[in-house]
Amino acid sequence: MSMPESRDGGAERGDDPGDGVAKDVSEARDGVAASADEPRDGGAEDGNEPRDGVAQDPAAAGGVDAAVRELLLLMPRLVGGAKRIPVPEALGSFSLAPRHLSLFAYLLLDGPMTVNELAARLDVAPTTVSLLIGDLSRKGILERREDERDRRRRIVAIATAHEPAISAWLAPGAAAWRRALTPLTDDQRRLFVDTLLAYEAEVAAERESVRVSKA
Repeated sequence: MSMPESRDGGAERGDDPGDGVAKDVSEARDGVAASADEPRDGGAEDGNEPRDGVAQDPAAAGGVDAAVRELLLLMPRLVGGAKRIPVPEALGSFSLAPRHLSLFAYLLLDGPMTVNELAARLDVAPTTVSLLIGDLSRKGILERREDERDRRRRIVAIATAHEPAISAWLAPGAAAWRRALTPLTDDQRRLFVDTLLAYEAEVAAERESVRVSKA
């Protein structure tokens, strides 16, 4: 999380980014508490008294603040779960880590590509990707070759011998997403994906605003 910024004028120089984060979290928490305590449809006048003697789940209160609260608690669990996906035994001797998974996913799902194309997708510097690819190439997991469609280009691909193991590494996540998305309609799936993409863009914008405010 990074410092929220007014879309009109941006954060003023000298503001502490931590204050913005704390404010956002505090507002989400307070908003959930307020909506959970508010009586509905002629319910109990005393907002502190649970309806029908049953404590209300703040996450079920509804509204943006309730959703923000639930997602703030959910995201670390998702990231932690992804990091715990075990490396297949066939790749166990290569000292691979979850950070390699995104690179492998792009190459497996989108096919071979150049270093610059990979860097753009991973949102890191080409030099960083080049070092990573060099290390994986020396281990025989990746290979560099000429692009058959354009001999002037050199592309990076997963070595054929390791494709099955890398597919197996990605399989648990793919299967989980498939089970979660299958009950939805096409429009609901599109909305879900678009929401995640919008969140990614907002996080990048907030990160950039913090960088500019510190410059």
